[in-house]
Amino acid sequence: MLDLILFLPQGMKTSLKERLDLKRLPTHVAVIMDGNGRWAKREGMPRLFGHRAGVQSVRQITEACAELGIRHLTLYAFSTENWNRPVLEVTGLMDLLVETLRRELQALHNNGVRLKAIGDLGALPEKTRRALEEAVARTNDNTGLQLILAINYSARWEILHAANALAAEAAAGRLVTPVDERTFAGQLSTAGIPDPELLIRTSGEYRISNFLLWQLAYTELYFTSLFWPEFGKEQLYEALLDYQQRERRFGKTSEQLA
Repeated sequence: MLDLILFLPQGMKTSLKERLDLKRLPTHVAVIMDGNGRWAKREGMPRLFGHRAGVQSVRQITEACAELGIRHLTLYAFSTENWNRPVLEVTGLMDLLVETLRRELQALHNNGVRLKAIGDLGALPEKTRRALEEAVARTNDNTGLQLILAINYSARWEILHAANALAAEAAAGRLVTPVDERTFAGQLSTAGIPDPELLIRTSGEYRISNFLLWQLAYTELYFTSLFWPEFGKEQLYEALLDYQQRERRFGKTSEQLA
């Protein structure tokens, strides 16, 4: 089939988007947006230049997911470990987040995108936290794509936070034990949101990096050597086509799924 596509006349080639089976798209896509700084270094520019370029990829991927009817898109924007980066870079990232939210908010709202933020938001700078809260409130009633920003996020922090919340409920006599998976998941930042079916990580790294550790238990993983500023709609379609070639068995055999 691939050979046939390659040798079709230029005007007759099937686009990647057209090859997607719209009935077999993931409901939830998660992305580790990696490589902004390395892309900037390769281009002979400061790291913040790469982060600014990465915003364009965020816009493209958000638009593509909304166009395809994907319901949830989670972007790993800033981890708790990222505080260890140079102060100027961290400050620049926080300012860029505020700037981007204010610039893009109207477009997100007009396109029915609902924004959600997960992570230890209370530890963010006040200006950043306020901008996030305003954007979430403004888009709260929208019914299209849910764009979830993981900011000051750590999966280990999230799991410990959930465990401590359940422990407090048990101590107060308001929790029936033993705790099952559904009850535990209800205490996570993503409560009520289906687990991602597809995780994409850019920049050639093969790690999960403390991201959605509970939720990724049965997620399909897709890695690309492209840096995040190089990842656009066509690259997303490639990842989705790869996903659609996989058999998701959840511990069963192929014969059981037939």
